[in-house]
Amino acid sequence: MKNIIVVGNGMVGYKFCEKFVAKSASKDFKITVFGEEPRPAYDRVHLSEFFENQDAKALEMAPAEWYADNGIELIVDERVTDIHRSTKKITTVKDREFSYDYLVLATGSSAFVPPIKGVEKEGVFVYRTIEDLEGMLAYADKLKKEKPNAKAAVLGGGLLGLEAGKAAMDMGLEPHIVEFASKLMPRQLDLRSSQVLQLKLESIGLNIHLSKATNQILGDKAITGMEFGEDDVLDVDMLIISAGIRPRDELGKTCGLEMGVRGGIVVDNKMQTSDENIYAIGEIALYNQMIYGLVAPGYDMAGVAVDQILGEVEALMPDEIDMSTKLKLIGVDVASFGEPFMPASKGHSIIFENKTQYLYKRINVSLDGKSLLGGILVGDASDYNMLHQVYLNGMAIPEDPSQLILPASEGGSSFGSVLDLPDTAQVCSCESISKGDICCSITEDDCNNLGDVIEKTKATTGCGGCKPMVVDLVNETLKSLGKEVKETICEHFSFSRQELYDLIKINKVADYEETLNLFGDGHGCEICKPLVASIFATITMETPNRQPVIQDTNDRFLANIQRNGTYSVVPRIAGGEITPDKLIVIGEVAKKYDLYTKVTGGQRIDLFGAQLHQLPLIWKELIDAGFESGHAYGKSLRTVKSCVGSTWCRYGMHESVTFAIDIENRYRGLRSPHKLKGGVSGCIRECAEARGKDFGLIAVDGGWNLYVCGNGGATPKHAVLLAEKLDDETVVKYLDRFLMYYIRTAGPLVRTAPWLDKLEGGIEYLKQVVIEDSLGIAEELEQEMQGLVNRYECEWKQAIENPEMMKRFKHFVNSDDTDDNLVFVPMRDQKMPKAWS
Repeated sequence: MKNIIVVGNGMVGYKFCEKFVAKSASKDFKITVFGEEPRPAYDRVHLSEFFENQDAKALEMAPAEWYADNGIELIVDERVTDIHRSTKKITTVKDREFSYDYLVLATGSSAFVPPIKGVEKEGVFVYRTIEDLEGMLAYADKLKKEKPNAKAAVLGGGLLGLEAGKAAMDMGLEPHIVEFASKLMPRQLDLRSSQVLQLKLESIGLNIHLSKATNQILGDKAITGMEFGEDDVLDVDMLIISAGIRPRDELGKTCGLEMGVRGGIVVDNKMQTSDENIYAIGEIALYNQMIYGLVAPGYDMAGVAVDQILGEVEALMPDEIDMSTKLKLIGVDVASFGEPFMPASKGHSIIFENKTQYLYKRINVSLDGKSLLGGILVGDASDYNMLHQVYLNGMAIPEDPSQLILPASEGGSSFGSVLDLPDTAQVCSCESISKGDICCSITEDDCNNLGDVIEKTKATTGCGGCKPMVVDLVNETLKSLGKEVKETICEHFSFSRQELYDLIKINKVADYEETLNLFGDGHGCEICKPLVASIFATITMETPNRQPVIQDTNDRFLANIQRNGTYSVVPRIAGGEITPDKLIVIGEVAKKYDLYTKVTGGQRIDLFGAQLHQLPLIWKELIDAGFESGHAYGKSLRTVKSCVGSTWCRYGMHESVTFAIDIENRYRGLRSPHKLKGGVSGCIRECAEARGKDFGLIAVDGGWNLYVCGNGGATPKHAVLLAEKLDDETVVKYLDRFLMYYIRTAGPLVRTAPWLDKLEGGIEYLKQVVIEDSLGIAEELEQEMQGLVNRYECEWKQAIENPEMMKRFKHFVNSDDTDDNLVFVPMRDQKMPKAWS
């Protein structure tokens, strides 16, 4: 047998092994793999997930047993120190020798540490391995015991740097991102998209410092700060360096392989080095004078090396490498494809930007307007996969290319079915899986669901960016075959939201952990925890106070977090009606706590700028004055807007204010898959904008017209008519049925408008369910709603009356200190957070 030695057991080294053993000719070879880390290969792309459960096993590409089962000798915790090309042997740090016929170098890269004075101090880490992360966690624990308000800085505002910023937040440290360039992610984003990303990241608590060149690390033994200039210092207690990578090419240098001027082992399109028996793949390989730091090119290199060693000489790396990528950074979609930056001489750029929604979309089209050349998406990358396919396959684009990125309400159009893609379209670039591979795994093999397809093809198992398109392809292919399509919540629950809702209700489950033990697997995640919390609330009217740890940030603290880390206070003002006495109370509270005050489009008064520890104090005063929570932070009923109706308006046909108040008070606190808004207009002049709401009433001669499933936001949509000329009692009956049916059947985070779009039969079917009781559940829906109405409690009143609940309203877990880093500036006669430089 011929011997293959693989030096490096990272993701690309593992992929070489996986691709090799899948070939029938592999039985003629013996593979030995060396890894210098003390564990088998793991998923470095999702390294930050280690902070969620600190389970290194969950990141493994394959367990150690897999190597043995496939005849591979895995040697971990042993570094290869020398290559002896003349004798075709390698030597390890333990002074052991091994012979090879073919040598595959997959040593990857190491974190680049800039030559900054003081970088060796205690508390300075690189963000690269699980061991690095374990060291950070231990140091952070020690820091927080000594200094509860400790700060951590990340040097580098690229992809890994922002992930490291999230890691700092997860460790309970105040996070700061320090970037040398004038924008975040300088290699992937243009200035405007970087600014939108910065706005979003700062809104969730990251502090961004741009155009900063670090002169030295301050402190004696341990870091105490970073100095950028004589009077420019950032006090920090920990530093995470994520300033780029350097190829681990020292073995190539010492054995005389051809090297790149700036590092990396030179390879050809066969992945061969200057020695025909030695291959280099991944971040160590310099191909076309470039080091490629993405997973997909590394996996392609592994496949080419496998084929070349097995004699399949026609397998070559393409001349052009697609560097398109889609990531979710700290919960924010960021994607770029094709040519994200393009000179005006080559084509035109079309930009859609909405900073209030943290959205930025840019596409670059050819000068003749017929070809898509590239683009950038921030905040909403749901169209990335189709845009990427249009670019890759040279597909036709609309005569007005702006339709590709505009919301539907502004003339945008959908892309059509994913089945329209050519079979050769590469859907999963990490694993080189085409649309044809995915569809054939269902039509010709035995795959019956997404899990089967993933197991068969390995699609989505790399970076995961292709998963939405793979899901769509699987679902559409199954539907075309007349098979059932089942959408599950996440990897921890193999049920849809509707199924889990029924299971929790029927089994009378009351706790998240019990739900996970009975119906799920693993530890749960940020998708299923808030979803299960919402289900509890929609079954029992449970408030977020009972199980705060499974809520998202806003629900946990019963307030919307704002861009500088402060919170908003929004008392309910049903129907927009408020007495002078209550107005005075709001004014006094705003003045006492120096809060920015604004009357909103939803007929409420919002108070901005409250610190976490101030929230209970503010709410105590408001509740004593008769206010209650306005639920401006929850996936719940927000407001029911009204005009003044027949009470004052000469055009008013019905008393819209009273009815709006009655409806808002009936459904107050009602939790749902997404937020709900209502409106009641006293005549067809529509001053309450009822047709832009999830449910709306318009007074007409003979009663109320009831409209449902409209919404504003990024994709506004008019509500559609459900029933005409209803009396008050019938309106409430139909609303009870409609809302409960939506709550029962909608997917997670799906508003009423897209829910209706996907409801088979659309509005006519909904009329049958709500009005004609076609399913025979109308009375049950009404009773469920009445039960929720009867169980309503103001969650802020609960919180301020319970000392145990009050403990969570502290800026620092182990200290009563407040946040002294907040900076406000004057704005007219009020204040606002200081603008970012």
